[in-house]
Amino acid sequence: MTSETVALLERLVGFPSISRDSNLPLVGFLESHLAGLGIASTRVPSPCGEKASLYASIGPGVPGGVILSGHTDVVPVEGQDWHSDPWRLTHRDGRLIGRGTCDMKGFLAVVLGLLPRMIGAGLKRPIHLALSHDEELGCAGAEALVRAMMLALPPVAGVIVGEPTMTRVVTAHKGMLGFRTVLRGHPTHSSLINRGVSAVMSAAELIAWHNRQNEGNALHAATHAGGFDVPFTSLHVGMIEGGNAINTTAHHCAFTSEIRPLPGEDEFWRAAYLAKATEISDRMRRQHRDCQVEVTQFIDVPSLSPAIPNFPGLVLDLSKTEAVSYATEAGFFQRAGLATIVCGPGSIAQAHQPNEFITVEELQRGERFIADVIRAQTL
Repeated sequence: MTSETVALLERLVGFPSISRDSNLPLVGFLESHLAGLGIASTRVPSPCGEKASLYASIGPGVPGGVILSGHTDVVPVEGQDWHSDPWRLTHRDGRLIGRGTCDMKGFLAVVLGLLPRMIGAGLKRPIHLALSHDEELGCAGAEALVRAMMLALPPVAGVIVGEPTMTRVVTAHKGMLGFRTVLRGHPTHSSLINRGVSAVMSAAELIAWHNRQNEGNALHAATHAGGFDVPFTSLHVGMIEGGNAINTTAHHCAFTSEIRPLPGEDEFWRAAYLAKATEISDRMRRQHRDCQVEVTQFIDVPSLSPAIPNFPGLVLDLSKTEAVSYATEAGFFQRAGLATIVCGPGSIAQAHQPNEFITVEELQRGERFIADVIRAQTL
């Protein structure tokens, strides 16, 4: 492993690029680093203008490029028991510790550290970098970045998303659908419950529907192939609030939920949840005309469907491809018609954890993998 990779990881970890905050200081550093090597880059700003994605190209402007994709944001550290400063890289027992070392600034450091080799390799086909914002908020920046790159670049051969997979090839992952559901009931004294409509109790019915689907999906999981750790579409309710008194039928209740569909099931589950919410809303409205259920979808990450990729010149071990239950921007690239895999250094088990780390060995493995990508683009 090069000292340059470690030095770059230290710089990257030093930017507290939490998703809720602006990532522009980090983007500015990346632009400067690229420019210092003679590499032009292009920003793709967020709608609010406080964040940006970035893409760049190394090598000739011809078809057949490979995109190396990663994200700039990290999750918060509040409430976690860190034994060292999460924004300062710490070396301990073969581990490099700090927020984002695994997810996924380790991959970014590897790629940035190998830029001089890319420049001097005599690439016959380009290597493109795609660095998105707000991946941790449902890949909010990915779709616009993919769209911009598809318009600007020559035809691309494939995409490698560098999420931590222990540098094993992942060819399928689940999608992610995120919903905020708001219920409006009709308040009355709870002793006169027949005259009121409880938003909380109606929400409980919708939440119970999530549980029933999980039970049914788990029961029939044996019919699904693909090697997922959770071998079925899963549903989860993460946050809820509502009501203002124990003896008043609740006027308001709101909860957020997610569905992680297996590849090919995204649209089915979106429609299924909206249909159930409509059923509950119609029943509430029959009890009182002012009642309703409103559903807003705020996350829509497409799944990655299993496919055998073909990257010219790059030899991949496809004998043991894997499927993962988390979502990445890979589904957006695949939806744009690009062969896409997920493969990067580090273990997903370390992602979002206190004392997050990547091992020196995994960084070295990541360097060897990206070196193979560079070599393939010279053939």
